[in-house]
Amino acid sequence: MSSVEKVYLIAWKDLLSEFRTKELLGGMLVFSLLVIVTFNFAFDLTGASRAVSGAGALWIAFLFAGVLGFGRTIATERDRGSLDGLLLCPIDRGILYLGKLTSNLIFILIVELITVPVFGLLFDLPVYRPMMILALVLGTLGFAGIGTLLATMAAGTKAREVLFPLLLFPLSVPIVIATVRSCALVLSGEMTDVPSWLGLTAAFDLIFLTVAFLVFERVVEE
Repeated sequence: MSSVEKVYLIAWKDLLSEFRTKELLGGMLVFSLLVIVTFNFAFDLTGASRAVSGAGALWIAFLFAGVLGFGRTIATERDRGSLDGLLLCPIDRGILYLGKLTSNLIFILIVELITVPVFGLLFDLPVYRPMMILALVLGTLGFAGIGTLLATMAAGTKAREVLFPLLLFPLSVPIVIATVRSCALVLSGEMTDVPSWLGLTAAFDLIFLTVAFLVFERVVEE
């Protein structure tokens, strides 16, 4: 069996479990939409301030939805003992990380697929531009990459609900800042500096994913 097939099977197991129980996606989606609606009615924004604040509100929604989702996927597997079963399988730990990353990425992308059109409608912003979609995908990839690693690290502790966000928020700041800036520029129509911010986001993705892939074996077996 190839590495790609192993990653697919691990991700498919997580997705199938979620579609049967519906424990995560519903909560992530409701939380994300609630944040967007709250920001829309809490602030009377116009012009450039609407684009900048809207991009920030959008990523605040994704950040908290990710905390809710990433933490529960790993913690649930530890509680059920299924993670121990995966560790007994003769597969590279990096493959296990990529499988978990893929399922977490799909979860948050599903949330974004529903949240972003609602955001565009409420804030009256052009969310269907190609550069906007690229910024969201790059930002989400890096966020899911670091979130998967830290959720695994925190899941083995007693204070995982507190420890996980304390680890995630500071370490994800570079990706969030770069992505929010990219989205704000695209939404405001100022496209000149967008490629630079997208390149910065891609660089952060590469660094975070490489480090997470290399250290995941030590983290998951502690």
